[in-house]
Amino acid sequence: MRRGIAATALVASLALAATACGGDGDSDSESGGPVTITYWDTSNATNEAPTYKALVKEFEAANKGIKVNFVNVPFDQAQNKFDTAAGAQGAPDVLRAEVGWTPAFAKKGFFLPLDGTEALADQAKFQPNLIEQAKYEGKTYGVPLVTDTLAFVYNKELFAKAGVGAPKTWDDLKKAAATIKDKTGVDGFWGSTAGYYAQPFLYGEGTDTVDAEAKKVTVKSPAAEKAYGTWLSLFDGKGLHKADTTADAYAHIQDAFVNGKVASTIQGPWEITNFYKGAAFKDRKNLGIATVPAGSTGKAGAPTGGHNLSVYAGSDKAHQEAALKFVKFMTSAKSQETVALKNSTLPTRDDAYTDTVKADPGIAGYQTVLPAAQPRPALPEYSSLWAPLDDELPQIAGGKESLDKGLSDAETAIAKLVPDFGK
Repeated sequence: MRRGIAATALVASLALAATACGGDGDSDSESGGPVTITYWDTSNATNEAPTYKALVKEFEAANKGIKVNFVNVPFDQAQNKFDTAAGAQGAPDVLRAEVGWTPAFAKKGFFLPLDGTEALADQAKFQPNLIEQAKYEGKTYGVPLVTDTLAFVYNKELFAKAGVGAPKTWDDLKKAAATIKDKTGVDGFWGSTAGYYAQPFLYGEGTDTVDAEAKKVTVKSPAAEKAYGTWLSLFDGKGLHKADTTADAYAHIQDAFVNGKVASTIQGPWEITNFYKGAAFKDRKNLGIATVPAGSTGKAGAPTGGHNLSVYAGSDKAHQEAALKFVKFMTSAKSQETVALKNSTLPTRDDAYTDTVKADPGIAGYQTVLPAAQPRPALPEYSSLWAPLDDELPQIAGGKESLDKGLSDAETAIAKLVPDFGK
């Protein structure tokens, strides 16, 4: 799951207009020339995309009959753009898709099933839970490229000055934040008002926004109300930074953390490289990474995120075959090791966690929290369920709505997204 990815809509729209036609637009193979496939890369254009672009060049050098049209698409626009393009039979041959998009696009028939193909030849090397998350109704529609989850990240130096350790529970965090404020003068914790970042509070109470198996909306269940009550309480108290409900909240929190103006927050590994750029983490060993605190049930965990590479079902046979070869290369152990070392992201296959990769303290730290990550249900609508919470939670945290009213409105909005679910 990504936030704050920078790129202009104008540049993106011009690039997509010129390159959106994947298999149908490139009939080069019929004339005996190289097959040109289009790849939509959704990584951060500044910090990550150059690494993927370099790998594309390596692939082309090793596969003279295949050319790759590399297009970097802003992450926050890619899902809708692919949906539109695929519906018009003009999607890219390969998409770097957030894991939550897989069931929705598979249900629509936009992704090619990959079971038994070259792309999944090394399936046994990948972490089984990540392969499972790439499935829909028993078929596999993506090859895991990178994985992630949220963690409690903290400034070890500030925590040490205050004489506190990483909190095990949310109550521990409140106490630690107050102590850090007393001992260092900076706030101990700054939380987010985004729906995705509130998921650990739900998991800590043994619930979620919906119960997919029971087909029930649970965002306003007693357990969920307790979870969001705990979330809300972390914006008010000594050492707890007040909620930022502005459009730039993500950037404000990140800037404060990396420059030592707040001692901890909850964040994903996609920010590791940016952590290291901050004044507080010039010594990389100062970055503390721990599992998010547990709720009253004793459970702790955050959503499993990351990205898969998927192949467009609408491409012709020649382009699909080239795309499958490309996906295999990009998700190989060697390629994943390269991406990890350059971008500090987490590989999805065990053989890519080489000693060199594990020497990065950020990667090593996030690897320790991955076992607590919660897989998402194979519900096509699931990734869209955070949108109503992104609307309501800032209103609640900013004092413009009561918790009861905000969750009621979120429940109504979510129920419309899954009309066959009860309450």
